[in-house]
Amino acid sequence: MNPEAFVLAQTAIARPALVPEVPLYLATEVTPIWQATEDWLGEQGIEPPFWAFAWPGSQALARWILDTPSRVAGRRVLDFAAGGGLAAIAAARAGAASVEAAEIDPLAHAATRLNARLNGVTVLEAPGDVVGSAKRWDTVLAGDVCYEAPMTQHIMPWLRRLAASGAEVILADPGRAYVPREGMEPLARFQVPVARELEDREEREVILYRVTA
Repeated sequence: MNPEAFVLAQTAIARPALVPEVPLYLATEVTPIWQATEDWLGEQGIEPPFWAFAWPGSQALARWILDTPSRVAGRRVLDFAAGGGLAAIAAARAGAASVEAAEIDPLAHAATRLNARLNGVTVLEAPGDVVGSAKRWDTVLAGDVCYEAPMTQHIMPWLRRLAASGAEVILADPGRAYVPREGMEPLARFQVPVARELEDREEREVILYRVTA
């Protein structure tokens, strides 16, 4: 089974609570898709299939973009750690000149391709680890990327370098423990309904920050 066929077999079309105008292929439950992904990859103990859920950070980014399309219109946009590409799709719908989705998971790229097709937009793939890449984007969107210390230490110096080189770097944080406190300018706040199975609560406040150098 190829990656796109796997995504289609394990998901259904649904609409994120905060961004109902963007349909996505999403999982309805955590455990079955997690087990199916382990079986399909032939690996145990993998991380959750992040691409199969509309996480609060990506929902907040997408809502912000669709409500203020001038923030991305005509710009080259990167959706970093894109998951299923929700923020990327919103940027494309808002008139971005080009949109790339960066992911290290081939299933995430498959989900993004399907979701972009479902929404009638074009999202380019940036496969592999783009951290460290030179600036080629005007706007970088990063939704919920500071959930672990190693991840935060890996990405934040690069995001700050991009900001220093002139990119607008927007990080969406739903209250994760490892988000840095310095060099973060709050832009907007959203209350996002979430699945208790994923977040152990029914709503999260997401703050959008502009990352500074």
